[in-house]
Amino acid sequence: MKFIEATKNDIPLIQDLARRSWENAYAEILSGEQMEYMLSTMYSAEEIKNHLQQPNYHYYLIQDDNDSFEGFIGYENHYEESTTKLHRIYLIPESKGKGLGKEALRFLNQKVSENYDKRIILNVNKYNSARQFYESQGYTVYDEGVFDIGNNFVMDDYLMEFIIHK
Repeated sequence: MKFIEATKNDIPLIQDLARRSWENAYAEILSGEQMEYMLSTMYSAEEIKNHLQQPNYHYYLIQDDNDSFEGFIGYENHYEESTTKLHRIYLIPESKGKGLGKEALRFLNQKVSENYDKRIILNVNKYNSARQFYESQGYTVYDEGVFDIGNNFVMDDYLMEFIIHK
């Protein structure tokens, strides 16, 4: 497995991977309208390009041993003091259960340590089974929140954290 730092040339691939993973992960959680709204705003070419231009925001494509792109990870170092925020980690449905998610979190832990942050935070939808995956990897819920994302939609999330032990 390889992690390849994404560039603006990879924006269409990131958008495709996001759509494919979201259609599976959120089909029974979000309405079709909310999913389309979120994909079109959070994964617009302009939004991803803006992220890629920020020095602390990183996207890595996840490629398997057959050179197939299986997903991506997007995170921001120094989001808060000593804290990295995992904004995005998505795998296409065909790649689930292959250990790629665990490897991606190990990769993230290494990158976070290299940047001297001590904590990783993320939001996970309260009805998303990914919460159990994160908990199996040592993440804990520290709060919850409902966030207005516009267009009369909200995100109803658990806030999770992982403390890096050196």
